[in-house]
Amino acid sequence: MPYSITNHSKKAAKALNVKIKASTRKNKKVDVFQAGKRVASIGDTRYTDYGTMLKTDKAHAKKRRKAYHARHAKTAKKVGSPSYYAAKILW
Repeated sequence: MPYSITNHSKKAAKALNVKIKASTRKNKKVDVFQAGKRVASIGDTRYTDYGTMLKTDKAHAKKRRKAYHARHAKTAKKVGSPSYYAAKILW
């Protein structure tokens, strides 16, 4: 089943001034485009993300979001990296 992009991700992408589409790469959720060029493929379809978890349990989603940001604190700071886009768009 293909990944359905959440409203959370759409709003986050708009704030970053990038476009997102369902990924064409195996096991990836979202392709991120800037100026018409793909700059990153983010997320793994085999795992959940903040926007998906919000639909079922907000408290659990917030807990998992905090843990994600703690695990990826170093790599998510590099603007333009796939980790940056994943942290900003999916989490």
